[in-house]
Amino acid sequence: MQDLQLVQPSPLADLSPVEIERLSHQVRALAAERNAVILAHNYQLPEVQDVADHMGDSLGLSREAASTGADVIAFCGVHFMAETASILSPDKAVLIPDPDAGCSLSESITGAQLREWKSEHPGAVVVMYVNTSAEVKAETDYCCTSANAVQVVEHIWREHGPNAEILFGPDMWLGSFVARETGLTNDPERYARFHVWDGECHVHAGIRPEDIDRTRAEHPGAEFLIHPECGCSTQAMEFVASGDVDAEGVHMLSTSGMLRHVTEHPDGEFIVATETGMLYPLQQAAPRAQLVEANRMAFCKYMKMITLPKLRDSLRDLKFEVKVPTQIAERARIPIERMVAIG
Repeated sequence: MQDLQLVQPSPLADLSPVEIERLSHQVRALAAERNAVILAHNYQLPEVQDVADHMGDSLGLSREAASTGADVIAFCGVHFMAETASILSPDKAVLIPDPDAGCSLSESITGAQLREWKSEHPGAVVVMYVNTSAEVKAETDYCCTSANAVQVVEHIWREHGPNAEILFGPDMWLGSFVARETGLTNDPERYARFHVWDGECHVHAGIRPEDIDRTRAEHPGAEFLIHPECGCSTQAMEFVASGDVDAEGVHMLSTSGMLRHVTEHPDGEFIVATETGMLYPLQQAAPRAQLVEANRMAFCKYMKMITLPKLRDSLRDLKFEVKVPTQIAERARIPIERMVAIG
């Protein structure tokens, strides 16, 4: 994959409803012909979500990739997700409709950087967000997602002892969230043994504390659904701790957690602090809910590089297959399977 800084995302396909319907029929017909399963992340374009067999976050889609009986996996997401599917299903053909659909968070740490970090902390247990390359995963003990990061760290303490040294990365905001949720911030001695990499998702980092102030003023009765990757997440936790924000109205949730919460409260009003594509599945699940973007500019161009024409062409020509080298895949599979097993 090319360097993210050098790749300019292609313009979104400007499709009419008639074209969307025609392309959707073609995609579904090709999927049936190829015995393909279509997996789509929650941030994908609405028309791509609508043709998918399975929608979800990184953890949910990893499980689907591991369990599918299809011959082909068409992964509508970003490159590291397709790599993960290839690692879990090495006998399947894993396709990504646009091979340049990258991820700024994944690019924030390399295998070489992780190896150097490990050398500075021999014996430490490595926990890496699933939003990383296969090479990084191969140097990792446990993968996690925002949905299970806390459970993974707590599992390590049960297995390796409460004073185990942990290297957590690459997302610093998720690391801060885990430290607070597990009580590490109240235990300086143990907190000093929890090291967090200085990386972030450029989209989530763009959702800042001032977005909370603005949206609170505009929607005083709304609940906040905040993804732990967001730059505002630490500030939101501080607001809760100080009593400035009612704890019952602030929820740190993965995208799957957001979907579950809105489904359980279908008439509510919610300020959603994550990539704006998430509002589509939320609205589909709860049509009466009032949904507001915390920052309407929180738009991942790389997620939106996958379009119906590209998906059709990928299935038709079986092109842009993602295959992880066997030696790396065998090592990377271990932390991914541990993540999936922990749940």
